Amino acid sequence: MATVTETESLQLYCHAMAEQAKAASRVLATLSTATKNRWLLHCADQLEACLAGLLMANSLDLELAPVYGLTEAAIDRLRLDEKHVAAMAKGMREVAALPDPVGEIIEGGQRPNGLEISKVRVPLGTVFFIYESRPNVTVDAAAICVKSGNAVILRGGKEAIHSSGALVTVLKESAAVCGIPSGAVQFVETTDRDAVGHFLRMPHWIDVAIPRGGRGLIERVAAEAQMPVIKHFDGNCHVYVDRSADLKMAIDISVNSKCHRLGVCNACESLLVHEDIASSYIPAICQELIARGIEIRGDAPTCQLVPEAVPATEEDWTAEYLGPIISCKVVADTREAIDHINRFGSHHTDAIVTSDLISARTFTQQVDSAAVMVNASTRFNDGGEFGLGAEIGISTDKFHARGPCGLKELTSYKYVVYGSGHVRK
Repeated sequence: MATVTETESLQLYCHAMAEQAKAASRVLATLSTATKNRWLLHCADQLEACLAGLLMANSLDLELAPVYGLTEAAIDRLRLDEKHVAAMAKGMREVAALPDPVGEIIEGGQRPNGLEISKVRVPLGTVFFIYESRPNVTVDAAAICVKSGNAVILRGGKEAIHSSGALVTVLKESAAVCGIPSGAVQFVETTDRDAVGHFLRMPHWIDVAIPRGGRGLIERVAAEAQMPVIKHFDGNCHVYVDRSADLKMAIDISVNSKCHRLGVCNACESLLVHEDIASSYIPAICQELIARGIEIRGDAPTCQLVPEAVPATEEDWTAEYLGPIISCKVVADTREAIDHINRFGSHHTDAIVTSDLISARTFTQQVDSAAVMVNASTRFNDGGEFGLGAEIGISTDKFHARGPCGLKELTSYKYVVYGSGHVRK
């Protein structure tokens, strides 16, 4: 009798999960808004009720963090506490309160021949979501996938496997109570990296892959996927301080953009300052950053103005530090700032601090990023802050979605045509 190899066993495991998700997606596409909302609200209650067990599971991941060599910023993303769990529950309630996109008539009308044509919003189908060590993302992704009528296969990082697994258990138990199909939310329990490859080769069951993590993960998924990919790429975000900027506003926005949370994709990694104000603004802003433990890597003018600064290399202009480092450069004008951002940035989030309306309009028109901020912190590029309730990622692509991906970004559309015996002549 032939024995099943480990590779064959893993492939069968992935195959069964994907097939179950596809079957669930067909049911989800027809579920009422009330049923989906009932699940979301039940999950929110259960997350709060299961707090002790969730924190216990998270403690197992935190104990292993040194083994995986996680930085302080990565550990911060991994850690759960009562506040984090409450925020996840709040997010699910907010998603429940949002309009259901499924079945929305985007546009339509009657043709001269009497045909009634409607463009109707529909779910994408099955989502394969690969992400790293942020347990709260597990809940956000499940919430917006199910509300938008999609099944989701969650493949979290090994660093958060206990936390993510415990969260999905709560979600699946609520699904059984609320009439959500069992395959709607599934969690890949194996840490074998080959599992990702198996899922990426299943376009018959998986409609879209969404990677959210480091550059290596994104590039691997983009190269191997046999289905469309929505990429959550690097967050090399900039704050440009224009010559007309208010100093206090420039300091507040720069410090918040960088220091609010270091290890997130919408944190500022590069500071640009107009040369006309550099001599006063750079020392003031950098001293505030240094006081918060931030290392400054600057060009020659910055290093002259800030004795603590370290000379920047070419690599610093493209770096996503996700930690206590920021690059700083003096630019001649708004045009040079825009050119620098478009050349070295990651098309994620970039901000201008200015009181000049022309500079603001030029910046927003010409900076090629998913979100462009005027006199606001880069940290606001977030699904919750944009009123989406939650997000599955912030896409730096231009097709099929860009920026925070919420409910509508997880849908497509189809044309529905009603006739009365029409035949084409």
